[in-house]
Amino acid sequence: MTDEEEIRCSRNCSARRATCASGLSSWEGIFDIARRQQEIEELEQKTADPDLWADTQAAQALMQRLSQLREVVAPYRELERRLDDALALCELLAEEPGAHADEERELQAELRHIATELDRRELETLLSGEHDAADAIVEIKAGAGGTDACDWVTMLQRMYLRWAESHGYQVDVLDESEADVAGLRSTTFLIRGRNAYGYMRSERGVHRLVRISPFDANKRRQTSFASVDVLPDLGEEISVEIKEEDLRIDYYRSSGAGGQHVNKTDSAVRITHIPTGIVVTCQNERSQHKNRAMAMHVLQARLLERERRENEERMAALRGEAKANEWGNQDRSYIFQPYTLVKDHRTNYETGDVIGVMNGNLDPFMQAYLQWQQSRNREEAA
Repeated sequence: MTDEEEIRCSRNCSARRATCASGLSSWEGIFDIARRQQEIEELEQKTADPDLWADTQAAQALMQRLSQLREVVAPYRELERRLDDALALCELLAEEPGAHADEERELQAELRHIATELDRRELETLLSGEHDAADAIVEIKAGAGGTDACDWVTMLQRMYLRWAESHGYQVDVLDESEADVAGLRSTTFLIRGRNAYGYMRSERGVHRLVRISPFDANKRRQTSFASVDVLPDLGEEISVEIKEEDLRIDYYRSSGAGGQHVNKTDSAVRITHIPTGIVVTCQNERSQHKNRAMAMHVLQARLLERERRENEERMAALRGEAKANEWGNQDRSYIFQPYTLVKDHRTNYETGDVIGVMNGNLDPFMQAYLQWQQSRNREEAA
């Protein structure tokens, strides 16, 4: 390692170390770690009381609170330990610069990982919505653009599945409606995991694709659209009343690729809510009963969202009418030709890394959206 490289590595190490230390300090302040740690110690003392479970309900509430506090403090303590270890190694390497190239690279990688984790934790501080911690029901529908729009639905689904996988979330595909030529007319899937809805609600809107169409023999540039809707899956917490007489339930044979069970039994379920005209389908499970239960979950979520939107319209029409799934109403654009650009028109965040975004690198867009929304909420409250 040359003298210039040693100086550069040392500067990079110092800069990343300072960034991580600053981020950790900020996290400690935002989450009030000292107070939470004190509360944990107090609750742990109470758990040692042999009479604790005399009142089962109170004991369960105490244990739930203790678990919530630990979920916040434990990651902070782990990052604090990792940063202390990195700082110790940094000081050790400073005594013999250039003599431990492998350890230097490991240190740089560890500091990058700590900084990335701090960014993710900082993003979580923006999740303050009522249902942000819930699972997310995602519905994607093709808009203007014909076959290209149906292919665009498939591309967006893959993008979200990649994002979910990178965050350790589980995904259940609930329903897919195949197009005549290629792609999907629509798809519905459930992303399971903590804060899935809080992150994914930033994706709600109209997504525009500009590219050389693979379905055009003349290789012309085409524009196509798809709408993304995101609902919280609240499970048993949903309090929307649904009357049995308001439902029309149809059973039919599942369709799709592969599997001995496909097209053998009437296990797929379509539920129509007659008063609102809302239709939901589910065919991913072999059991008709399970498909019906999942379809009811989706119906309840959509009714809850409809009720929320109606309340907003009555209170100020903050969101207004739903946008048409076509030109002029896009919330985000993905341009593949003649240049590469992904731009969110609400937050103005943009990047030229189209391939990275399509492979699920959506966190910067989500962070920009959550910060933008937080700013809007402050302005409206002022």
